[in-house]
Amino acid sequence: MNSTPIEFHKIWIDQSAATEGIRERFGLDDALSYLIGEKLFSFLHAAERDALFAAEVPAFIDEIRRLFTAQEIHDYLDHLERTRYLAPQDVDLEPDPDEDLEEEEDWLENPVMGAEELLRFSRARELLQV
Repeated sequence: MNSTPIEFHKIWIDQSAATEGIRERFGLDDALSYLIGEKLFSFLHAAERDALFAAEVPAFIDEIRRLFTAQEIHDYLDHLERTRYLAPQDVDLEPDPDEDLEEEEDWLENPVMGAEELLRFSRARELLQV
């Protein structure tokens, strides 16, 4: 059988294509959250450990810039910074049912994971500047 190996380091191409459908069906905020807040951050995490992923980062960033305006990206990153990275952590607040609390708690409770996540956010912001 002559099959092509799956090139996981190029998965961003499919994710970017899916983003257009998400934007049409669910709106701009969900599309930004999906592609930047979820997929780009995961991709940057993989790129820290794998040269094939790292080599794809510039193309992925270019695709994000093609899909969203500079202002949309800027506003989303500002929102993410305010609500996730710089928001005071108050355990008495009602949890957001749309957030993955287990993942959120992991990086909040582990200072090393928290620092890595904050550095990843800073890197994403720097890469996405237009």
